[in-house]
Amino acid sequence: MSILITILEGVYLLIAFIMAIQAIFNIRLRLFIWETPEHAWLNSAPTVYLDPCLTFTILLPARHEEEVLRETMQKIYDLNYPKDLLQIIVICREDDPNTIAEAQAKIDELGDPNVQLLVFNDKPINKPHGLNLALQVARGDVVTIFDAEDEPHPDILNIINTTMLTDDVDVVQSGVQLMNHNTKWFCFLNVLEYFFWFKSSLHFFANVGMTPLGGNTVFVRRELMETLGGWDETCLTEDADLGIRLALSHARMRVIYDDEFVTREETPHTIEQFIKQRTRWNQGFIQILFKGEWLKLERPYQRLLAFYVLVLPEVQAFFTLLIPVSLLTFFFIKLPLWISLLTFLPLYIFIMGIFIDQAGLYEFLKAHGRSWSIREAAIMLFASVPYQFLLGLGALRAVSRFLQGATNWEKTAHIGQHRQ
Repeated sequence: MSILITILEGVYLLIAFIMAIQAIFNIRLRLFIWETPEHAWLNSAPTVYLDPCLTFTILLPARHEEEVLRETMQKIYDLNYPKDLLQIIVICREDDPNTIAEAQAKIDELGDPNVQLLVFNDKPINKPHGLNLALQVARGDVVTIFDAEDEPHPDILNIINTTMLTDDVDVVQSGVQLMNHNTKWFCFLNVLEYFFWFKSSLHFFANVGMTPLGGNTVFVRRELMETLGGWDETCLTEDADLGIRLALSHARMRVIYDDEFVTREETPHTIEQFIKQRTRWNQGFIQILFKGEWLKLERPYQRLLAFYVLVLPEVQAFFTLLIPVSLLTFFFIKLPLWISLLTFLPLYIFIMGIFIDQAGLYEFLKAHGRSWSIREAAIMLFASVPYQFLLGLGALRAVSRFLQGATNWEKTAHIGQHRQ
């Protein structure tokens, strides 16, 4: 019996150490860009632009987006770039007549043959399939994606044109930022996730040479996309998958996050939508993990970093399942004092993370000209624990769907909260 207790104590201690190490590394990712002043240039976008030279094809996938699509199309069309160097392709499926009608009405209003509508009726019914169909008719030097609710900065194409020509790169990942930080209690931390991910973490990944790209505002040379065969239509996170395949192809990549030039987006507007979005992302990472292409990365630390990112959904699901076990242990099992003290290590790091979130909220508000308030800081403080619970539910649901073989695309609804 004593041997069994010793083993259980060892397992419990090991889990606590794994949680602590994961939490410490997560803090490392979030603070990477602030570690030394020299890192600051990694975020900067050019402010003096070269003459427009590259042509761009902007892909705009839209499904059940009739509430926000017209305004997005107008904002993309109004980008400060010559219209003859710009091709816009709105992508819809045949079974979405309301979105198609909105897109066609806006195209008729603009009256520009470079703004086109692509309607498809085959399967699979998902975003990467529509993107691949549009890639076949794309004619720009560079291909990019904006989501149906996006608000790109008016000068984003000048920034990318200048960066690609000056730095001679194949791929540019520019910043994406959720903006409605105080719409719901969970929005505070959701906004900060994007803030830390695009401003800091992606630079760490790019420095290692393994960058899981982030959704939209990713600019890739069209010939390279065609060589790679487009996006993986079986993957629920086709952006992260593309990032790994670009790393395998030795594509030259640049990551830019400048608060002034981010593409603005909104958080999911309900808890249900948030969990579904996290489920899709987590399940996509699980798909990429078992797909195994990351194992072909050249350097061991690249493979290790890829494994860490891709295995997080399973780890998060496992930690969530441990919550009731931890509560039972806390009340009914007496551990040696030194083990009890060590098991509090993840809690100390979690508290440190809360302080970092508070600093991040201040930085985000300052960067976007908004006022900090103690009320919002308090809401975010109390939201920290339940937010982790939501993340855990999304991870558990992703693992469950993966084991069941469910691969249908659960789309996130958009209502334009960041525009209000």
